[in-house]
Amino acid sequence: MRIGMALNYSGGFKESVEELSDYEKAGLDIVFVAEAYSFDAVSQMGYIAARTERLEIASGILPIYSRTPALLAMTAAGLDYVSDGRFTLGLGASGPQVIEGFHGVPYTAPLGRTREVIEICRKVWRRERLEHDGRHYTLPLPPGQGTGLGKPLKLINHPVRSRIPIVVAAIGPKNVELAAELAEGWEPIFYFPEKAADVWGPSLAAGRARRDPELGELDVVAQAALAIGDDVAGLREFGRPMAALYIGGMGAKGKNFYNDLARRYGYEKEAEQIQNLYLEGQKDAAAALVPAELLENMSLIGSEGFVRDRVRALKDSGVTTLNVTPLGGTHEERVRLIETIKEIAA
Repeated sequence: MRIGMALNYSGGFKESVEELSDYEKAGLDIVFVAEAYSFDAVSQMGYIAARTERLEIASGILPIYSRTPALLAMTAAGLDYVSDGRFTLGLGASGPQVIEGFHGVPYTAPLGRTREVIEICRKVWRRERLEHDGRHYTLPLPPGQGTGLGKPLKLINHPVRSRIPIVVAAIGPKNVELAAELAEGWEPIFYFPEKAADVWGPSLAAGRARRDPELGELDVVAQAALAIGDDVAGLREFGRPMAALYIGGMGAKGKNFYNDLARRYGYEKEAEQIQNLYLEGQKDAAAALVPAELLENMSLIGSEGFVRDRVRALKDSGVTTLNVTPLGGTHEERVRLIETIKEIAA
């Protein structure tokens, strides 16, 4: 099982990168850099590539709407080049609040667009002359659109790899099926290992049935906060506000993927109440209703025995990359957590 870590995108970036060499030495395998309505992730990942030697680097995630498919492919090839083949392209749809609110792009057909983006990226990396006649993207632009001067081009540079790994962030049934079919990896959010097979098993099976054997086994990337000790269980409470934000506030009634996931986990009543309260502005009350069972079982926060049991459950459910957020008061404590989880997951 690989051990990954998400890098904070809201501040202290250079300081965090300075510390990455210590995490490398502690056994960290891959670092994920998010892109919300923050500084762009690409410049930060290029900076990381220059300051590290072994560590793999992944976007976690780049939204499919804010760049053209060809630019996503160029960006991935460029990052793979400056990192000497250490880059993974994490893709996702984000959500309509960000895509339509911050980027001003209609949030349409996330499933179909993701499929076409993956196909176009791989054509670019193989240095094929880029022609694509899809439902959502047509390259070059057809007659009657634009100047009519577009022509099929191929990437000038020779990429380090002709197939850069792609990880798709997905939690909806059809999106998960697509990830299992087409991507090297799948990254869900709010991963509850004991409930994963019931919620995602049919989608994963359907996607894997159409999977090209050349893609290899699907890398399943699960996220979890990490703290180990006999007196750390209270740290699970720090997950309440974020869980409430996603379950309650990320979308409108009937259009919240994370609320749907909580319902599929069996928390229909709580999901309804959390959303109602959050949309009414009662954020603290909404957070108080996040089930303790959910917070506990999505985390790696507890005694060493508890963490070992949770890692075993994650492995048994199919997780192959564990993306942790080490919760320690000092840098040294966080490094020790990476060392410990690396040993436990070995």
